[in-house]
Amino acid sequence: MAPAASVPSSSAPASSASAISDRIMEAVMAQKLAPGTRLGEQQLAALFDCSRTVVREALMQLSVRGIVTVSARRGWYVVEPSQDEAREAFEARRVIELGLIRGLKQPLEKSALQSLKAHLRREKAAVRGTDVAARSFLLGDFHVCLAECLGNHLLADTLRDFTARTTLIAMLYQSSHDAAQSCDDHVRIVAALESGDVAAAEALMAEHIGTVQAHLRLPALADPLARLRGALAPLGTSAVPGGGAPDAAQPLHSPTPRTPRRTPRRPADPARTALPLADPLS
Repeated sequence: MAPAASVPSSSAPASSASAISDRIMEAVMAQKLAPGTRLGEQQLAALFDCSRTVVREALMQLSVRGIVTVSARRGWYVVEPSQDEAREAFEARRVIELGLIRGLKQPLEKSALQSLKAHLRREKAAVRGTDVAARSFLLGDFHVCLAECLGNHLLADTLRDFTARTTLIAMLYQSSHDAAQSCDDHVRIVAALESGDVAAAEALMAEHIGTVQAHLRLPALADPLARLRGALAPLGTSAVPGGGAPDAAQPLHSPTPRTPRRTPRRPADPARTALPLADPLS
């Protein structure tokens, strides 16, 4: 029987590196650690009552999994996936999850269906409740639970990392996807698997992942010069997406009519003034 997913608890902290990395991973999936959150070694050592060496080992484990990173200036912090990394993470989830469902050659065992249905009951309760952390964790962990129930624990571990990354992506790019809709999608996927309709389950999963990604506020094409192009565009214009030519600039102020400038006359040169000829008869 596949192990039932659990909601992160607030029990006394354990001091092993694996336990610390698991707790940080749970906090990420519960949306309790935002992208860019700094993870100080000294503070974590105090919280988990262990040495900084153990904390550093835990953070290095998470770094390999793509959940945290380190820099000389900021120290350890939760990753902030780029737009390209966001697209790659969702594409990786499609490959893994659709492939797992497509590879199902026989109906799910009764114990696996029971585990999935138990998970769905917790999901529904969390969606109705007010515990946002539990709701976020359970919605993401459904995909890990499904991979375990489909019998591939190695890919379940890989999928857990990608699910955590897509959770960070949803936080970073302000996903507006409805939790109740995600839960309903999960219910329909399990129902299709229970009826033995693998093709329908695969199609529902593809639709579900696509819907979640579509609710991210990501531009259609990543343009590394978009921000600079917009900043340097003439006032009164906006840069055209994709690098096209902007519209003609519109003046910000009404033009003031100008009076034609007159060139002053130069005074006559006495030397060049013609003298009247003397009358010879005078």
